[in-house]
Amino acid sequence: MSNLRPESMERITTPALAEKFIEEQVAAVRAQVGGGKVLLALSGGVDSSVVAALLIRAIGRQLVCVHVNHGLLRKGEPEQVIRVFRDELNADLVYVDAVDRFLDKLAGVSDPEEKRKIIGAEFIRVFEEEARKQEGIGFLAQGTIYPDITESVGVKAHHNVGGLPEDMKFELVEPVKLLYKDEVRVVGKALGLPDNMVYRQPFPGPGLGVRCVGAITRDRLEALREADAIVREEISKLPEVPWQYFCAIPDFQSTGIRYVDGKGERYMGWAVVVRAVNTVDAVTATVPEIPFSVLCTIRDRIIATVPGVNRVLWDVSEKPVATIEWE
Repeated sequence: MSNLRPESMERITTPALAEKFIEEQVAAVRAQVGGGKVLLALSGGVDSSVVAALLIRAIGRQLVCVHVNHGLLRKGEPEQVIRVFRDELNADLVYVDAVDRFLDKLAGVSDPEEKRKIIGAEFIRVFEEEARKQEGIGFLAQGTIYPDITESVGVKAHHNVGGLPEDMKFELVEPVKLLYKDEVRVVGKALGLPDNMVYRQPFPGPGLGVRCVGAITRDRLEALREADAIVREEISKLPEVPWQYFCAIPDFQSTGIRYVDGKGERYMGWAVVVRAVNTVDAVTATVPEIPFSVLCTIRDRIIATVPGVNRVLWDVSEKPVATIEWE
């Protein structure tokens, strides 16, 4: 298969077309892999999840999935990966709890680019360690999709483990590399993946690491994870859901008042910033109107249940000038 999508290739828009694509790719993967073993870094994102499900259908437990929990995932995501792939799809899944390892490396680091470099480099090291524990691996599966080929050099960092040492000469398996994101989602639905995985919102490779602004602390990161779950739950109930919605926690505190035994006392707490945008290409983005009642519900739930937070702010900045993410 070349790296250029043929003009005659029909866009995958229906379950029937998705099934046809799956059937073709299952045959292609079996022909390429034979009796060999395939390794996949399974992040839980749309692309790697669809590739995992497709390869499980094609070659079953010849696929070894490695899920690295770096502590920067959203609430419930590692558990969902284990439930869907190990419990439901009977995948050979290696779960790596590397939370302490990543957070120790990130301690005191406030520069966004430095944080990204640490997370990316550490992921490659962890994945390499797990890869070397496996025997008989000859292939490396990646969730490369068509925009990765046409819009950038190489493929996405959270799928691309091309940083592995040269002695690990794996042949690539990239079954969805000619698909656009919307087509990957149709294929994922046809493979039976749950909606909240198939329609997972765009999520940066460094995860919550770039939404916990500044130097990451464990308590602020946990507050962010809990607040983000509330934001996603409440905004997902809207009749028209924005393209992306999440929250960030800046690295500063402000004064709040709390009551203990009926007596008010001042304390310092964090602010949660709620962000929602609409966009077509992520080059520009507008801010949708969110009903004030929904914002108030989000505010009340976060302040009542998330330790350390005493303010909820609403980011109405468009792109440009503001970027979609905070870092």
